[in-house]
This record gives sequence, structure tokens and C-alpha cells, in this order.
Amino acid sequence: MASPNERLIYAAKTDSAEMLQAVLSGSEEFDVNFQDGLGNTALHYAASAPSPDALSILLETEGTDVDLQNRLDRATPLHLAVKLENEDARQGVIEMLLDAGADPSLRDRHGLRVQDYLRPTSSDVDKEIAQMLRVAMAEKTMGGVANNADLADDDDGEPGSGSESD
Repeated sequence: MASPNERLIYAAKTDSAEMLQAVLSGSEEFDVNFQDGLGNTALHYAASAPSPDALSILLETEGTDVDLQNRLDRATPLHLAVKLENEDARQGVIEMLLDAGADPSLRDRHGLRVQDYLRPTSSDVDKEIAQMLRVAMAEKTMGGVANNADLADDDDGEPGSGSESD
């Protein structure tokens, strides 16, 4: 019988939500970030298949590393998703990964970031994806500053809401 980690990967490849849930809620020990011989995790397979149900479940599973790079190409799930041929699937998977906190600034073995694989001049979808990646990178860059509790909350018109200069 296959190990729980092998079943996770198989469930991700085949978009089997039932099998995935069985492993995640079962009594056997598993590693949601288990890497196969190529260094791919269940999330890599769910992003590249694509397997939307498995992807959703894995992204909601505590401890899932959305930025783990595989051994073959040092590709993250985002790198694999950007290579999906179906534009709608590509956009949907990338959006899900970005919403889960995936880092679009990581480079693969070829020194390329996810945005380097896009063709925004020939595809409106790739243009939209490029914009999503820019926003995600800006949020990551600003994340430390934007979440800093020491910054003033400048709500206009409320007492103590920043400077009172005109």
C-alpha cells in the first residue's frame, strides 16, 4: 500500500479531493511538503495539472509551503502554473497561489521569475497575470511597512488622525 505522502501526491495529480481529505484527516502521519524524487510536492502537482480541488485543499492545509522549490528546475508551484497552456487555468491557479502568499520574486534554476515566462504583449490574460504579479510583489515589499503598528492611521477628520495642517 502506498504511504500517506505518496497518496497526497497521487491525489494532487488526479484532483482527488476525497483521497486528499482522507490522508489529511487520517490517523497516519504525513508531511504536506513531502518531496518526491524530483523534489515536487503535492502542491507542485496540483498547480501544474491543474487540480483545482486539490489545490484549494492544500492551500488551506496548515504548514503547506507555497514557495518550496523542486530539485529539477528549482521551480515553485507558481513557476509550474505559469506554464499551463489553458489561459483561464493559468490565471486561476496563479491567483490562488498569490492569494495564499506565494512569492513571485523567486527565481528558478534558469534565473527566471514567474513574470519572465509571460507574454503580455500577445495575451490579454498574461497582461492581467503580470499585473497580479506586480501587485503581489508590491505587497510583499510593502508588507513589513504596511503591517507596522507604529505607523499612524491617517483617517481624515478624526481627532488625533495625523497632522492637523491644511
